[in-house]
Amino acid sequence: MLDTSKTALTCFRKAAKAGEFLITAEVTPPKGGNPAHMVSMAATLKGRVHAVNITDGSRAVLRMSSLVASAILLQNGIEPICQMACRDRNRISLQADLMGAHALGIHNILALTGDPVKAGDHTDAKAVFDLEAVRLLQVIQKLNHGFDYNDKPLTDGATDLFTGAAVDPQCASWSGLQSRFERKIQAGAQFFQSQLITDFERLEKFMDKIAAGCDQPILAGIFLLKSAKNAQFINRCVPGVNIPDHIIDRLAQAKDPLEEGVKIAAEQVQIAQQLCQGVHMMAVKREDLIVPILDMAGVAPVKELVTV
Repeated sequence: MLDTSKTALTCFRKAAKAGEFLITAEVTPPKGGNPAHMVSMAATLKGRVHAVNITDGSRAVLRMSSLVASAILLQNGIEPICQMACRDRNRISLQADLMGAHALGIHNILALTGDPVKAGDHTDAKAVFDLEAVRLLQVIQKLNHGFDYNDKPLTDGATDLFTGAAVDPQCASWSGLQSRFERKIQAGAQFFQSQLITDFERLEKFMDKIAAGCDQPILAGIFLLKSAKNAQFINRCVPGVNIPDHIIDRLAQAKDPLEEGVKIAAEQVQIAQQLCQGVHMMAVKREDLIVPILDMAGVAPVKELVTV
């Protein structure tokens, strides 16, 4: 049985509290029962990231449970951040999974509303959305204080969850962005992971005008673009993302588009280092290229290996 008292002070939480530049990376759970590929991709990140972020039905596409996938990574000495979305669970199930995460030694949680069902591969499924991200953060705050959603005591002990939330500095509505960010802070968010960033002037404005003084780490989302076609697909299919023409042109004109994408991502990591407290690396199906990106950007290995 896990001694959860030894896992509460995770590498990621300690680095965040110490003000270190944080590095996380996204890994997709398997579609099926064999986690070997997921584990091998995550293993390439040991010693280079503070934690590995496990998606929860991203884009409403069927994958292995993020909670189970996170537990598998933990068993392999890799610290997870378990995404938890509200689309597929009601408040009873969400609380049950959160308590289960704590019991398994999974203490980093990213609280999300979740993508709409119509975006995914089971478009006839019934969405739940009993809660959304702000209310989920409030629930986690209650669990950490020893109470459930209905303010009833947790008779078998409080949770100890280090909880983050998503933020989109490129949101078209500046007032809406500020309002939702402030609500998430008030609800207990302890770190923020941004959507894919392409407009770093907008990120800088967000950091100066909205996030200034919040005293919570902001991690800029850095996405590996593999080709001009890949970038155009993202512009067409991912809401709120607008990859500029000059980046698409660089990829289109490159002799090796993937190599150019690595260079672009490394440049973006270097820009983010000047603006915020971390980066969240996304390299779908090419997680093995995250370390080369970090090397090219001059990012040193983390101070502690990704172990728990």
